[in-house]
Amino acid sequence: MNSEINLLDRLPPVKRDLARRAAEKTPEDRAIAKRFDQDFFDGERRHGYGGYRYDERWLPVARRIVEHYQLPREAAILDVGCAKGFLMFDFKQVLPGCVVRGLDVSRYAKDHAHDGMGKFIDVGSADYLPYPEKSFDLVISINSIHNLPLEACKQALREMERVSRVHKYVTVDAWRTEEEHNALLQWILTAETYMHVDDWVKTFAQVGYTGDYWWFIP
Repeated sequence: MNSEINLLDRLPPVKRDLARRAAEKTPEDRAIAKRFDQDFFDGERRHGYGGYRYDERWLPVARRIVEHYQLPREAAILDVGCAKGFLMFDFKQVLPGCVVRGLDVSRYAKDHAHDGMGKFIDVGSADYLPYPEKSFDLVISINSIHNLPLEACKQALREMERVSRVHKYVTVDAWRTEEEHNALLQWILTAETYMHVDDWVKTFAQVGYTGDYWWFIP
């Protein structure tokens, strides 16, 4: 049975300048960001991360997830929307015997992946996962599938369900209050699908997604 749980609570707090983001964000910036190439990962901040570099911040998150799901030593883990493979690398630090795989839409991210993770990353879209049914003990997607239009986002959830043997975990853009809704609209750069948390829960039920979930609310 799926549940709402914050497994990212060990990330360091981030103070976001929403007003500046809203003022700088143009349709051209969004178009550049949605290419998910060098500009998005390592270009100017208004086009994405402004430099996406490994700093170990995800290591406590990997440890938290492994502990929460009590993953076995040789667990198979898939990260959907893995970017440069930072979380994949950290799973290997926490659980050295695990098998990691990642999928990302960005060829640039694969080619510039962290510490050899590129060989474990497949380039593709989350609405088609090129893996057999029940291939992974954990399928995870952090702030990624919401970059797809609604129907493709639904299919991505179905695909996560299909390739998982047991555990699934996803975080997506959402809001609970109108204030949070406005903050999200100021922040989003690449997201195509975002909705109230209640509507996300209905969507999970509609597509048969049985995994856990949490929200990105700036």
